[in-house]
Amino acid sequence: MDKVECIVIGAGVVGLAVARRLAQAGREVIVIEAADDIGTGTSSRNSEVIHAGIYYPTGSLMARHCVNGKYALYDYCRDHGIPHRRCGKLIVATTADDAEKLAAIRVRAAANGVDDLELLDADAARALEPALNCTAALLSPSTGIIDSHALMLALRGDAEDAGAAIAFNAPLLQGRAVGGEISVDIGGEAPMSLACRLLVNAAGLNATAIARSIDGMPVEKIPTAYLAKGNYFSCGVRSPFTHLIYPVPEPGGLGVHLTLDLGGQAKFGPDVEWVNTIDYEVDPARVERFYPAIRRYWPTLPDGALTPGYSGMRPKIVPPAVAVQDFLIQGPQDHGVPGLINLLGIESPGLTSSLAIADHVAELATA
Repeated sequence: MDKVECIVIGAGVVGLAVARRLAQAGREVIVIEAADDIGTGTSSRNSEVIHAGIYYPTGSLMARHCVNGKYALYDYCRDHGIPHRRCGKLIVATTADDAEKLAAIRVRAAANGVDDLELLDADAARALEPALNCTAALLSPSTGIIDSHALMLALRGDAEDAGAAIAFNAPLLQGRAVGGEISVDIGGEAPMSLACRLLVNAAGLNATAIARSIDGMPVEKIPTAYLAKGNYFSCGVRSPFTHLIYPVPEPGGLGVHLTLDLGGQAKFGPDVEWVNTIDYEVDPARVERFYPAIRRYWPTLPDGALTPGYSGMRPKIVPPAVAVQDFLIQGPQDHGVPGLINLLGIESPGLTSSLAIADHVAELATA
């Protein structure tokens, strides 16, 4: 059986960031990807927002990696010429009750290391965005947008320049942890078996299934997987906004928010639709839930302006009744399998956090 030092499962944004980090540290790395290209799953079906790190529980992996990853990502975009824009975000209150919640959001953000939020009254917010309806708002100047595919191409290029190789159409079938090594059977048109000293499971939506396929991984350490579908609707009229617009968060989500692409085109979403299977079709009927939510902060949104856009899947590891999820990054000290690192529940802000997650994996790999 052939041997390689490190295998990374998954060529999404996190897997590519991990491969880059390990290869640049001098390790021999092979990335195996079940699909025929990079980033075909969650990495290419999201809002393409660089998140500030505002809402996550203080001390959580999401909070830490989002804040650290944000700074690293802006630097990486600058150094690699990746299209992005630090456009900023407004978290808007449209009622007196919502306005009172803004102070608590600001306190949470500061505890997470996000100390640049600015509280605006209605007039100051409308000075920035004249079409906005609000009673008050928080301005987050470090929120931005990014071309996620350009980011993944850059990460892939860096990884390959450092010696990493990527095998596409190469699904992992099963693995075995024996004697300090992990051997894996890989399917596809050219099936093979490989042994490695380090296996990083960055398989996104399939990460929990991959963990279960590795003989020796304690099943009681693997959380149940759930799928939360997020639907987006495109806006057929030109957006009057230059900032991202988010309502005050509601239980279970951030509400229907407006994000922009780098061309200034607006889209709305994602909502939360709990599903049992991966299906990216957007039900046009869901738009009826979007109009009243959007018109709370954009009252002049025309009828008929919204059309089905696209959808993505969040790899959840908590059930619908649990509102808060954190990243679950398991090393050998957590599950007892030498050389295995599982990245589970890497949903938003996974893209923003990708470089910080890669640093975390590199630390675990040398522990």
